[in-house]
Amino acid sequence: MNDSIDPASPILLFDSGVGGLSVLAEVRSLIPQAPVIYVADNGGLPYGTKTEAQVAARVAGLLGRLTERYRPRLACIACNTASTIALGMVREVLHVPIVGTVPAIKPAAALTRSGTIGLLGTEATIRQAYVDNLEHEFAQGKSLLRHAAPELVEAAEASLRGVEADPDVFKRAVAGLRSQPGGDEIDTVVLACTHFPLVEGQLASAFGDGIVFVHGAKGIARRIASLTQGQDFARKKPDLLVFTADGGEESALLETARRYGLERTETI
Repeated sequence: MNDSIDPASPILLFDSGVGGLSVLAEVRSLIPQAPVIYVADNGGLPYGTKTEAQVAARVAGLLGRLTERYRPRLACIACNTASTIALGMVREVLHVPIVGTVPAIKPAAALTRSGTIGLLGTEATIRQAYVDNLEHEFAQGKSLLRHAAPELVEAAEASLRGVEADPDVFKRAVAGLRSQPGGDEIDTVVLACTHFPLVEGQLASAFGDGIVFVHGAKGIARRIASLTQGQDFARKKPDLLVFTADGGEESALLETARRYGLERTETI
């Protein structure tokens, strides 16, 4: 089967914005030789405020176009919101292996000592039955407190453009968890949005000592490496950053993109 895969066929990483760069960094660490196309759906950002129907239709439609255009060997939905809503649908309609991103509740439940876990995500992610099921399966006997922190998406997007976020953004996210009944007992926080690890340092400062942050980037990268094990890779062109709208992001993000190994940009 591996003989039929073009060595130049890329791994495609898809996110609503630049949050999936946290996943790309881990993929680079494990399989640096793999050609990559990173797609930032800046034309659809943010996903967290959209309805499930809107997210599902957009993600399925875009990934259909993207896989047809770029012929990836594997596609990763590097976005918790898109994955928790559209992963099943996308897997049904696309004939390419799909790796999703789900909140890291299982490892958080194994790490917590107090038994109280905080979860920061988008509005759309924290209300999904997918998250309820993960809590039921892996966090029985634990307390999972959820808070929607859309401002953190904006803060992460801004930080990668060299704009410093207001520290109150991070304080509000912390307060959203701590102010809930039992919130003082939180010792482990799930970053249930790929944007959030990009501002983990600021969150750590706002929370103070004693908090362990958990996210899924390393696990996603391991899954991608496992599914592509034994395949040949050949990078015939510099890796590509794709935007879905021309909003001026290209120039602002070019320097950051290069730090992640993305040497070219394109708008579709």
